[in-house]
Amino acid sequence: MFKRRLLRAALPLLLLSLGGFGAWLISLPSAPAGLASPPIAASETTALLASLAPTRRQRPLIAVVGINDATETTDYLVPTGILRRADVADVVTLATGPGPVRLFPALTVEADATLDAFDARNPAGADYVIVPAMSRDDDPAVLAWLREQARKGATIIGVCAGAKVVAAASLLDGKRATTHWYYLKELLGRHPSIRYVADRRVVADRGVVTTTGVTASMPMTLLLIEAIAGRHKARAVAQDLAIPAWDIRHASGAFALTRPFATTVLGNVLAFWNREQIGIELRPGMDEVSLALAADAWSRTYRSQAVSYAQASGAIATRNRIRVIPDAAAADWPATRRIDTYTDQAPAQTLDRTLRAIAGRYGAPTASVVAMQLEYPWRGASAATTALAVRSIHPDGFQPTQKTTSSCSNRAPSSCISPSAMAACDTYQAAVRPTRRSTPAERPQSAFLRDRPFFSEPPNCAFPELPSP
Repeated sequence: MFKRRLLRAALPLLLLSLGGFGAWLISLPSAPAGLASPPIAASETTALLASLAPTRRQRPLIAVVGINDATETTDYLVPTGILRRADVADVVTLATGPGPVRLFPALTVEADATLDAFDARNPAGADYVIVPAMSRDDDPAVLAWLREQARKGATIIGVCAGAKVVAAASLLDGKRATTHWYYLKELLGRHPSIRYVADRRVVADRGVVTTTGVTASMPMTLLLIEAIAGRHKARAVAQDLAIPAWDIRHASGAFALTRPFATTVLGNVLAFWNREQIGIELRPGMDEVSLALAADAWSRTYRSQAVSYAQASGAIATRNRIRVIPDAAAADWPATRRIDTYTDQAPAQTLDRTLRAIAGRYGAPTASVVAMQLEYPWRGASAATTALAVRSIHPDGFQPTQKTTSSCSNRAPSSCISPSAMAACDTYQAAVRPTRRSTPAERPQSAFLRDRPFFSEPPNCAFPELPSP
């Protein structure tokens, strides 16, 4: 009798809660408000580069700081990897304390030094401090250290939600800034004196730089390289990574909490029985940019978690000396649950191919959810499973590799690659194709690439084979 009365009393509350949730869901927009990025005046870019120019050391010292318990994967690894690849500065990864740095949503690494050890070796401080997103934006050690580095003259760079950490250190008060779209309201609510700048991927104001979401780490790093070593060097690094452009254009209105985003996340979360661990093999000398992008994306599906593995439990050094600690000691991983980091392709192409693989495994809505979290303007969902070929990049140039991933024989013609789409692929690949006789620095940038904003989705030219779930 008591249970029956309790159920009768609780039922109205449950229905009210469900009704409130339904009303909230319906209130969300069905699509983002705007997809176009406005033009940027050349003078604005010039001023940004001038604000990033080194003023202290001839070869700058760059510190990438994190907390041991949870620092964002791409924010921490990508700037480090690209800057070391460029070799225009001394780059040090730091942690608040000794021991491994657990990255979120995936991977674990060993930092080069603690904050205290860095200070002991470098009493004058760093020239630049890169601040990734962190699970806690109020770590006392980080906040005090950032204030001291700023006092010594360092340029503080908050990547993605790292802007929240920079703001918590009182370094953004009264300044122009941006951040990841999801945390913008929270940032401005806590720090109302911040002057938000929309439609800019990177914003600089009086010694502090902030960026939009996760994937902004790549254009920000290239801008920093350009400020330190010039346009020619930045272009060489960008072409080596296969990045078409790295300007600050951004369509802020293209990223928002929408109804499809919320319903997809809800559906994936509720399907708790359908989780899987996706293995990613750690190999000495592997590219850390590709590793970070693949592991980050696969761990944001609400269906899967990237798990790094190696035969031994010791740390594995990547191409640019980042030591990654495997999550598991294993000689192999089931082929149907193994991540491809696309070592045959340039690093910047990893994310597109990973999103297509996610779309093939879990559906295009889930891939779009991942892209939205990464604040990445992915437009590949509509064709994510209809490609007929993959072209692999090799060090000495493009070599076609035919890999049938779907058949048009049982599909409507509109679902297959059209001649116009193939022409777009050819145009894109001709624009980024390296020649066998040239170095990255000698490769000219075509007008096709100059006119495309960074990470604007290239034509759907490359689709990986995907094992069955």
